[in-house]
Amino acid sequence: MNNESFINEKSQVANIAKEMAKLDLVSGSSGNVSMRMPNNKPGYMAITPMGLHYSELQDQNIVVVDEELDCIEDSGVPSSESLLHLGIYQTRPDINAVVHTHSTFSSVAALSSDGIPPILDEMVIYIGGSIEVSNYAFPGSEDLAKNVCKALGDKNAALISNHGAVAVGTNLREALNVSILMERIAKIYCYSRVSNQINPLPASAIEKERAIFEMKRKSNNQ
Repeated sequence: MNNESFINEKSQVANIAKEMAKLDLVSGSSGNVSMRMPNNKPGYMAITPMGLHYSELQDQNIVVVDEELDCIEDSGVPSSESLLHLGIYQTRPDINAVVHTHSTFSSVAALSSDGIPPILDEMVIYIGGSIEVSNYAFPGSEDLAKNVCKALGDKNAALISNHGAVAVGTNLREALNVSILMERIAKIYCYSRVSNQINPLPASAIEKERAIFEMKRKSNNQ
């Protein structure tokens, strides 16, 4: 297949990955970004490569793989967390983009098995409620992918035990925005735990805001 194919999708992934790095959500070559390919290429995804520093990342470095994680083009080695991205796409047909970060406060929150309760209104509206922590599994493994998918459920974010965080969306911009929001929530939560001032949202507010979350998701997939 011509290496010039998928150039638009590769550019989108590369741009979001570099923006993720500029926002200090990752460092070096850690973390990864992917997007589901158009409907005419079922099972394909474009994903950041393994081991390349984001300051050096170019559009052509983005790797396109099929559902067996075989490269469609001769464009390098896909991220070591490709199984995670693939697992999310297979269990969540409603989303088209995945952003996996190693941001500081999200990583701190991921050291506990408690997760983050719904403490801010926008957390329910844009993420779907509490942020759960997956059971620990070795990085890059199939078990990690399964555990993260379970923690994610039908929400837009999850914490990866002793590792980092993952955010999803109907497009790359939404997934990145969720990552930014999750890091801010994790920062607030970490500070509130130090001062012992955690005050979760009322159940009535969560119910109403969860309805807004569901309405947004349905409208995005029409």
